[in-house]
Amino acid sequence: MIAFVRGEVAAVTLNSAVLEVGGVGLELMCTPGTLATLRTGHVATLPTSMVVREDSLTLFGFLDEDEKTCFELVQTASGVGPKLAQSILACLEPDELRVAVASDDTKTLTRVPGIGQKGAQRIILELKDRLGAPVGHARHGRTPTAPAPWKDQVLQALVGLGWSAKDADAAVEAVAPEAGDDPQIALLLRSALRTLSKA
Repeated sequence: MIAFVRGEVAAVTLNSAVLEVGGVGLELMCTPGTLATLRTGHVATLPTSMVVREDSLTLFGFLDEDEKTCFELVQTASGVGPKLAQSILACLEPDELRVAVASDDTKTLTRVPGIGQKGAQRIILELKDRLGAPVGHARHGRTPTAPAPWKDQVLQALVGLGWSAKDADAAVEAVAPEAGDDPQIALLLRSALRTLSKA
C-alpha cells in the first residue's frame, strides 16, 4: 500500500492533482477542499488510499489522516464505493459526517449526490459505532449546519484553480440565483468561471 505521497505539485484539475515523485507523475483523485490547499510548483504531502480494481489502480489523496480514515470507513457500508465515499467527503467534513451519523441526520447525508433516503439510513445503521465521536475542529470554517454546501464546493474548486478567495467568493454569490432547489455543482462551477473570465 502507498500510505502517503510527497512531491511537487505538477498540476491541479477539477477533481485530481498530479504530484511528481522521483520523476514520475502520480495522479491523485481529491476533493475540492483538498485541491484548494495545493499550489502548482509547491511541495505537498498527502495521505493516500489506493483502490485496486481488475482494470485499474486509483490513488485517492486527502487533506489529512482523519479524512483518509473516514474515506476508508464509509466504504465498509453496503453500496458505498470509492467514488461515493469521495463525494461524501467533498460535501461533508469528517466531523460533519460523524455528527450526521451519530444524530440519525438523514437530511444531511442526502445532500450528497448519489445518496437517497434509504442509502442514508443504511450508512447510519452500519457506521454508527465505527466513525467515533467528532474530534472538534472544522477545517474550512464550516459548521455541521452550514447552509448551501454547494457554495463551499464551488468556492474551494475556484481557489484550487488559482483564483483568490475574494474573487471566488464574489463569483459564487453572482451565480447563487442559478442554484435553485437542486444545485448542480458542475454547472454552477462553469457559470462561476464564466463570471470570473468576464471580470
